Amino acid sequence: MRLFFFFLLLLPTLSFAQSGVITGTVRDANTREALIGVSVQVVGTQLGTVTNESGSYRIDNIPLGSYTLQSSYIGYQPLSKFNVNVTSGNAQIINFELVPASSQLGEVEVVARRRQSAAIADIVTPLSVQSLSTEEIRSNPGGNFDISKVVQVLPGVATSGSGGGSRNDLIIRGGAPSENVYYLDGIEIPLINHFTTQGSAGGATGILNVSFIEDLKVSSSAFDARYDNALASVFEFRQRYGNPERFSGNVRLSGSEFATTLEGPLSSKTTYLVSARRSYLQFLFKLLDLPIRPNYWDFQYKVDHKIDSKTSLSFIGVGAIDEFAFGVPRNSTPESEYILRSIPSNNQWNYTTGVAMKRLVKDGYVNLALSRNAFNIDLEKTEAAQEGSNSQLTLKSTSRETENKLRLDVNKYQNGFKYAYGVSGQYVQFTNDIFSLIRNEVRDENGNLVQPAVTVDYDTNLDFFRYGAFGQVSRTVLNNRLGLSFGLRTDMNTFTDEGRNPLKTLSPRLSASYLLTDKWTINGSWGTYYKLPTYTVLGYQENNRFLNRSADYIRSIHYVLGTEFLPREDLRFTVEGFYKDYDNYPVSLRDGISLANQGGDFGSIGNEAVSTTGKGRAYGAEFYVQKKLTGSVFGVLSYTYVISEFAGTDGRYVASAWDYRHLASGLLGKKLPHNWEFGAKYRFAGGAPATPFDLESSQRNYASLGVGILDYTRLNSERLRPLSQLDVRIDKKWNFSRITLDLFLDIANVLASNTPGFDRYTFQRNEDNTGFATTDGNPLRNDGSNAIPVILKNNDGNLVPTLGFIVEF
Repeated sequence: MRLFFFFLLLLPTLSFAQSGVITGTVRDANTREALIGVSVQVVGTQLGTVTNESGSYRIDNIPLGSYTLQSSYIGYQPLSKFNVNVTSGNAQIINFELVPASSQLGEVEVVARRRQSAAIADIVTPLSVQSLSTEEIRSNPGGNFDISKVVQVLPGVATSGSGGGSRNDLIIRGGAPSENVYYLDGIEIPLINHFTTQGSAGGATGILNVSFIEDLKVSSSAFDARYDNALASVFEFRQRYGNPERFSGNVRLSGSEFATTLEGPLSSKTTYLVSARRSYLQFLFKLLDLPIRPNYWDFQYKVDHKIDSKTSLSFIGVGAIDEFAFGVPRNSTPESEYILRSIPSNNQWNYTTGVAMKRLVKDGYVNLALSRNAFNIDLEKTEAAQEGSNSQLTLKSTSRETENKLRLDVNKYQNGFKYAYGVSGQYVQFTNDIFSLIRNEVRDENGNLVQPAVTVDYDTNLDFFRYGAFGQVSRTVLNNRLGLSFGLRTDMNTFTDEGRNPLKTLSPRLSASYLLTDKWTINGSWGTYYKLPTYTVLGYQENNRFLNRSADYIRSIHYVLGTEFLPREDLRFTVEGFYKDYDNYPVSLRDGISLANQGGDFGSIGNEAVSTTGKGRAYGAEFYVQKKLTGSVFGVLSYTYVISEFAGTDGRYVASAWDYRHLASGLLGKKLPHNWEFGAKYRFAGGAPATPFDLESSQRNYASLGVGILDYTRLNSERLRPLSQLDVRIDKKWNFSRITLDLFLDIANVLASNTPGFDRYTFQRNEDNTGFATTDGNPLRNDGSNAIPVILKNNDGNLVPTLGFIVEF
């Protein structure tokens, strides 16, 4: 902390006034054609320019600070970009996509005035769509440059993990993390987190580098038909281009990692972005005497090449290497002993790489994307009661998922109609070699069988094809007051019994938006969506037979009604009500519960026989306010009430693992004089559902499993305490010649509020920690009958300060 204030005193004597640069391109939003002669102005100044013959512009000698940038062009609706932060380091690359204005007069003027706002997330209907800019992502308090944490300020977004948000398992409107899909520049990336839970898609911390991201759009309903396998949300990350003029980049040091990003031109037609990030959590956790030693690398690149004025190529890649090991703490505690015995070692890696070609054609453009992604995870755990190298394995798993994908879509804009159609296909390979002890064999003192052993033990090798087709059409009518969009999609596969029937997954969706005034809009949507069960479910075998081959696609029907109010271009209010009806949801035949009630943790989900006969429902309402930066203040405020319930084999609806009921969040940022900036973020989440332990079964099995056994007859009958957390961040920037230094102090959970977590079942250890204490002084019996059970509460809360810096050059 003293070092932080030393820099604050020293650096003002070294810095001096500089100016910055804004550059970018302007294109037609519908056809992607470059627009020539577009006016681009820095609002509040006399600075501006017009685009050249390639649609590019450049504004030099801009005084340092935050600005609103506005583009305008005859025949197009004006568009503003807020919070453009001009520094002396990297050039700001700001791209515009302008929407054509109608040739009609009168009522269309109302529409044009309304759509000047950059807060509008979608042209035809803003229903269930939210967006964040790159500056909002970078400066998020408590976000630690992690996109998965940044989006938690949006309505309807919660996280699982210990019941209170210690992980990045994104829960959107009461849906499981596996119901979300993620696209990076139009290429699907199955994983965006380190230490991912197989079959759940959550994880501990994000992979994507925020320095690459131009903006993010999150759709929680009314999904475009081009996107398959989405039940809860679609995340669309758009990456920026590398600096076309000179070599530049940034170096970032934060509380858990060191990252480097480099960019620049390879030729007059080619730019690149490349980054690498390394964690040092393993050293920090060792210093703090914690038993876990997480360690990760991640890498990302993007290369853009312009073949000619009509054709361009983008090569992208993102990957991670994760190692989750353990160390023996210097001072043993019941909590650290529980962690050592309950959590498996977890080594995994993943990558996505691909190439996308965009070709401009008459009245539109064509996208062609070819990609490959792979995910490998190794898990291992031994019996909790055993010490040393002779301990028996209770979990040993090596699994790999690989997908090779091809996507083609055609996008046109003709006579007021905007339409798209396309096809997709992929070749899937899945292997899983697993041994997992679910219940140990237990006999009494007379040798009588008290509990038979339950194990999962198989080696599967699965490969098949998935393919689909879609069509989408949109148009505004009634003097541009009513926007309509209709989509239709079907998906098939060559593995499941009925996977080749296109009618089984025929999924229509319709959305509408009616403009009451230049400020008020009413929006509504209805849609049917399908998702193939996870590969862990499809690949499950018994006696060399795929037991879940009869599984159906999971179905969810969404109904949404809402309104949007835009009092001015930088301010947006939305209110929405939603209802989601689930069918064909996987239900565990072993436990009788829906997989939606298995939550998420380090490991895997779905390695068991299931029946896709489960039902579910999630419904509620959202309120959202977004204030873009136009002066010195920006912020968001949201509240969501959501109920999420699923039924198992008994058909009885119970609260799902994602049923948080009340979600509230707020973010406030303030730009201060002399390049200071302050931010605060608050999150509240209602208590997560919790299932009590089956005490008898837990005592019988803990010696082998290292965890307690839940009593599913009382499934989610209890709740944890609510989560309440306040994060703050202070930034100070210094600008030198072509270099900007940003020194920041980020404090997560500044009030040290308790973080609610699930109880932990364990056995008491003896005084010298050489084994478990027993009631009779004898060694622990296999059935745990002479153990001393202990329930550990899990609600600690720690203030976590992070002092770091970013150097841009």
